[in-house]
Amino acid sequence: MRKIIYALVLACLPFFLFAQQSDKTPSPYAAGQAVATISNPLLEEISGLAFSRKHPNLIYVHTDSGGEAAVYLLDSIGNELGKLELEGVENRDWEEIAVGPGPNGESYVYVGEIGDNLAKHDEVIVYRFPEPNRIQSGKVAVEAAILTYPKGARDAETMMVDPLDGRIYILSKRDDKNSLYSFDQEAFEKAGETEMKDHFNLPFTMSTAGDISADGSKILIKNYQSIFYWEREEGEDLLDVLKRDPIELPYNPEPQGEAIGFGPSGATFYTLSEKRFSIVPVLYCYPSTR
Repeated sequence: MRKIIYALVLACLPFFLFAQQSDKTPSPYAAGQAVATISNPLLEEISGLAFSRKHPNLIYVHTDSGGEAAVYLLDSIGNELGKLELEGVENRDWEEIAVGPGPNGESYVYVGEIGDNLAKHDEVIVYRFPEPNRIQSGKVAVEAAILTYPKGARDAETMMVDPLDGRIYILSKRDDKNSLYSFDQEAFEKAGETEMKDHFNLPFTMSTAGDISADGSKILIKNYQSIFYWEREEGEDLLDVLKRDPIELPYNPEPQGEAIGFGPSGATFYTLSEKRFSIVPVLYCYPSTR
């Protein structure tokens, strides 16, 4: 869905200050490097990206509301490799994608039908399917978790799957301080709705994307202006991590950046914007400085 008005409004929002690294401590990631432009008009509204855990350098992406009910396959330099069509579903307002553990320890792709600009939908949906064994186009059957919020509808664009326990986290977008919710894998096995658990607010607004590294040790959340980063100690609960002040990372400003994801090892992360103001989307790679 077009959100030009919201992008313009953001220019008037105040910046939020966090405990950041001192000048003597280098950022854990360097500035972004342009990798590729995405020129296919079908991919001008990409609002989520996630790296495969089975295929090196394979990226799953999807488009925003009104686009195909499909997950597109790219490589890490932006080449198109095919698409997976999700059977029996529509793209009402897909806003996020993640890769994480599923049944029997398999790696699954999770697609978040969580966008709701006007907060009018009684329920949102997260779809999941196993990562394919081969990189090729095809159709995939999906399972769905039908979800509700404890206090009524919310708009959201950020979803993360914790690789350590498989729990799924959704972060609201339009609150003054974005609210964190979660649900577990059992929601995919229920015929009816699952009410998500309400946790706490994070000290920023307009979140558009997030990801957790494959080993669970690093967390990213971004909004239109900033990228926030946390490091997780061994055995630490994700909720405890997110209660700490984040580090703010370098960010190449994008016209409407709504996608972020770690590379396979966590030594890089990537961002991608939707097309706005006639600016063709650019895939950026941010390398680790460590």
